[in-house]
Amino acid sequence: MDGSLAARTVRTTCPYCGVGCGIRATPDGRGGAAIEGDTDHPANHGRLCSKGAALGETIGLADRLLHPEVGGKRASWDAALDAVAEGFARALERLGPDGVALYVSGQLLTEDYYAANKFAKGVLGTGNIDSNSRLCMASAVAAHRRAFGEDVVPGVYEDLEQADLLVLVGSNLAWCHPVLFQRVMAAKVARPEMRIVVIDPRRTATCEGADTHLAIAPASDVALFAALLAHLEVAGLGDAGRLEGADAALAAARAIAPDAPVLTGLPAEEIAAFCALWAATPRVVTLWSQGVNQSSAGTDKANAIINAHLYTGRIGRPGMGPFSVTGQPNAMGGRETGALANMLAGHLDWERPGEHAALASFWGLPRLATKSGLKAVDLFRRLGDGGIGALWVMATNPAVSLPEGDAVRGALAAAPFLVVSDTTQRSDTAAFAHIRLPALAWGEKDGTVTNSERMISRQRAFLPAPGEARPDWWAVAQVARRLGHGDAFAWRDPSAIFREHATVTGLARPAPRAFDISGLAGMTEADYAAMRPTRWPVPAGAPSRERFFADGDVPAGRARLVPIRFRAPDTQPDAAFPLRLLTGRLRDQWHTMTRTGGVPRLMAHAPEPMLTLHPDDLPELVAGTLVKAETPTGSAVMRLARDAGQRRGTAFVPMHWTAQFAPAARINAALIAATDPVSGQPELKHSPLRVVHYAAHWHGFLIGPQRLDADIAAWCAAMPVEGGGWRHELAGEEPPAEAFARLRGLLPAEEWVMLEDPAAGIFRAAALAGGTLVGAVAVAPEPRLPPRAWLAALMTSGVLAPEDRAALLVGRRAGGPPPSPVICACHAVTEAVIAACGANDLDGVGKATGAGTGCGSCRPEIARLLTRETA
Repeated sequence: MDGSLAARTVRTTCPYCGVGCGIRATPDGRGGAAIEGDTDHPANHGRLCSKGAALGETIGLADRLLHPEVGGKRASWDAALDAVAEGFARALERLGPDGVALYVSGQLLTEDYYAANKFAKGVLGTGNIDSNSRLCMASAVAAHRRAFGEDVVPGVYEDLEQADLLVLVGSNLAWCHPVLFQRVMAAKVARPEMRIVVIDPRRTATCEGADTHLAIAPASDVALFAALLAHLEVAGLGDAGRLEGADAALAAARAIAPDAPVLTGLPAEEIAAFCALWAATPRVVTLWSQGVNQSSAGTDKANAIINAHLYTGRIGRPGMGPFSVTGQPNAMGGRETGALANMLAGHLDWERPGEHAALASFWGLPRLATKSGLKAVDLFRRLGDGGIGALWVMATNPAVSLPEGDAVRGALAAAPFLVVSDTTQRSDTAAFAHIRLPALAWGEKDGTVTNSERMISRQRAFLPAPGEARPDWWAVAQVARRLGHGDAFAWRDPSAIFREHATVTGLARPAPRAFDISGLAGMTEADYAAMRPTRWPVPAGAPSRERFFADGDVPAGRARLVPIRFRAPDTQPDAAFPLRLLTGRLRDQWHTMTRTGGVPRLMAHAPEPMLTLHPDDLPELVAGTLVKAETPTGSAVMRLARDAGQRRGTAFVPMHWTAQFAPAARINAALIAATDPVSGQPELKHSPLRVVHYAAHWHGFLIGPQRLDADIAAWCAAMPVEGGGWRHELAGEEPPAEAFARLRGLLPAEEWVMLEDPAAGIFRAAALAGGTLVGAVAVAPEPRLPPRAWLAALMTSGVLAPEDRAALLVGRRAGGPPPSPVICACHAVTEAVIAACGANDLDGVGKATGAGTGCGSCRPEIARLLTRETA
């Protein structure tokens, strides 16, 4: 890299999951940037996952919201901000502080979070600010607070590598936190004696790197860890006398343990072997994620895990401890700033004497909320009931992500006053907004984020702000000024907000507190600009620390075992809904796809929404056909896949699809909004389900140069293809001939190559202009259609060769390779290429094809392919 280019390289942080990977971004001067992992960042040491590696392909301005809008029309910032202030003032006058709300996001920077929380609780006087992190890690937070007195993550990422036993509970680490998974896999190569156990109803990609997979029944984690705690007591590995709540917790575990085989669906000998392995391995880390948290018993599940570590003292030392990994880049930043309905800023607490008064005095905002507010699910229910007069949504898409999604959409549509701050025009939620504010995107933001191991990292702008986009904190401050509180929000830049945030963490400490970064409150603007990754706590006048509990100390003044009883979900499968619906993430997609959905190589691995069943469940349904998933709440339509790794009696559906990409496949519309009574986190893993054939009169596809609205058919899934075109998978109700004629009318063409067989209902057409392919349409009574990949690639090849023109309606060149799914998104390597490369191990495949040598998240799938090929 030459000196001039190196001088322009900016160190920043990935905007995806809670791993918090460091990135080096080098702008190209044309609005783009080269992206690489930062080898000096302690979270990833230069590694990136497929999503992070493709970040340079997400920073264009297509679909960007670039100007404020009021009532669907472009407006000035002054006019839009005046309208926001007036809307909230009217709602406060009519309904009081309980009638206004903010719903924010782990996509916000800490400085944005701090400003939003100060505005909600201090200016509006309401506790009604909650985050989409409520859907992600609220149960882990509640469990930490019950066990430790504070939201403390005891360990660090190095513990995952130093453990002799790593237990992954409800975590598909290989797909959802791929960089951590690759760190674990590298540690296992270096220490083959390291053991990995995966506890998950599904056999996921993570299981390919594990020694043991316990295919537990959904929602039964408490029973397994109760059996473990009871085993640890019998083995004499605990010290009940030093721990509050130990006697009650042990008695509760003993009551559950005999029923563990029935409750978990695991053979008694598998449970016994797991308990014996855990007991015999002092250096054990138990890591959990959404499979635990997203449950109506999520807090109890997390506390059952923590109980085992606290009881045995296996916490805080290298290679030991309970570890929650979060789903969003700054979920912990939201927790630190109090941007959740049940928290104050800086881990201050309403219930601790003097802390509310200290914060109100420091902020100079005497209307500071005096009580907790509504958590996410209840907030949107209140909106639907007319109890919220003004709502501001920032950097999130609740119309898609919340359960009972159709009810949420109805609430948004009926909202008296809805403000949405976002980067994109294509958001399901933004479609309902009265006011839309253009926010800065990832490459344009400046501030900090905190990852899952308490590491604060700088996110630095490397691109200029486009159009009239502005920081979220700035918009909040401007509205606060219009409501008469400008002095409390008179920040010049994010460094001033960070200093104030750090100062708050040193306020009013009558009780011991772990979260303290008051030692950073004196940072200058230059210090902030140059800030290196820093793990909290950083107290003023005292040393920082890597781990908590390392010396037997208890950071919040107590360590408490929590008595847990087993609670089955309120809704159970029955004769009408005999299956259980599990939802989760895909390897290459992020949340509601507003960033990743437009990147062809990230869509290639799983280009359309799928519902996966075990091969023995509902055998009358044919893989590759469309099926309808129905619950007591709603329904969604997906294509059926079969996987022997799926637990019988369950179905898995990814949670990503929106009305922008596949409106009929919005699975969260079908999820029941049961919530955890402690954390308020909704149950996203356990809805009773039935799956039936989706009867369509025709199936088809349309490939064209532009993205079309996803309502062009009763069922549509839109996906980008290399070269700038879009593919639309379709099904509908009208006669095939009518559908074919209508779809043809959506493509530009100077010439058509067509096949029409009305008797059979088969229609195919290729649209040509100047001798080049500009689109293709196919319609048939069944989903057996020509391959699409070659046609999509042909659109960028220029004037067609005669042999290509002759093969258009077949979908592939004579003698060409058959269609094959993409396995490696980083290098676009297909399953057929891997099978034909002649290698018989992962390293050999990597050398021959490049597959698995990028982010590495495809390596479990490659390993499974190799096993199948050699079987």
